[in-house]
Amino acid sequence: AECVSGCVCPKGLFDDGKGGCVQEKDCPCSHNNQQYSPGEKITVDCNTCTCQNGDWSCTKDVCYGTCIIYGSGHYITFDGKFYDFDGSCEYVATQDFCGDKNSSGSFSIITENVPCGTTGVTCSKAIKIFLGVSSDTQCIYISIQNKDYKEIQRDNGDDVKYWNRTVGLYLVIEASNGVMLIWDKKTTVFIKLTPGYKGKVCGLCGNFDDKSNNDFTTRNGLQETNALKFGNSWKQSSMCPDVTEEIKPCDVKPHRKSWAEKECSIIRSEVFQICHSKVDPIPFYEACVHDACSCDSGGDCECFCSAVAAYAQECTKAQACVFWRTPDIC
Repeated sequence: AECVSGCVCPKGLFDDGKGGCVQEKDCPCSHNNQQYSPGEKITVDCNTCTCQNGDWSCTKDVCYGTCIIYGSGHYITFDGKFYDFDGSCEYVATQDFCGDKNSSGSFSIITENVPCGTTGVTCSKAIKIFLGVSSDTQCIYISIQNKDYKEIQRDNGDDVKYWNRTVGLYLVIEASNGVMLIWDKKTTVFIKLTPGYKGKVCGLCGNFDDKSNNDFTTRNGLQETNALKFGNSWKQSSMCPDVTEEIKPCDVKPHRKSWAEKECSIIRSEVFQICHSKVDPIPFYEACVHDACSCDSGGDCECFCSAVAAYAQECTKAQACVFWRTPDIC
């Protein structure tokens, strides 16, 4: 019998969320505000989840971690924390020697952030990768900028190997110690780590321990709530000034705001509708408007396209593929 809203299902039956009563084996599952029928599967990171008896049964594979640095100072940590930081200096993006000054490690990735535009925001324009590093020496030092990479120093005695290749628009550097860097040769960097690094890294990308609430751990090991204080602690040179206030480029350049909002509205439009319930579009839309306002020294479209591509990338990870590029858009 049909169960009307607000009634209690007979013993042995369960409310299916649609006003009906079903057996337990026919209960649907919910994920990101979407209903899934029994037997349907979804992918969460590298695991497959199957709807069974109204709950998700998931494989328990340990997944690779991904940190994203893109546009005008936007960061998404390994544990999914989204924040902005506009420091102009070199900063530790991530490394695996943390805490004790004498601790050993196998890599360090440094991002060089420089001003882009006249509003004061910064972009990651160069990346330095140290492989096989310890507190005293480095084995391989790779610098990538100006759409290319070069090896600066090498000690053949170290056993860390690496390979580089071009995949579509991206330069990919993969090392034998489980570190991968993917760069779009502009202002977007993906850093991927194997599961063995869980809880063993530090820097602007967080600590990769599946808890986003402790990602703002400073170089001194203190928990911060303020993104600026956290970011400042990871600068490489004490000569660089601290960031003391959040930059709002649309307030600095108000004449660009309406154009930025119009262009970035694609993220909240029907074009990405299939993704909205899987990945919250609001922070990506706000980041897009921020970038579109700030890129006032040329490269307006490049900044906008990178911001939309960042959301599209997260949609793809959530299995919501969106074909958004057209002859007129990016």
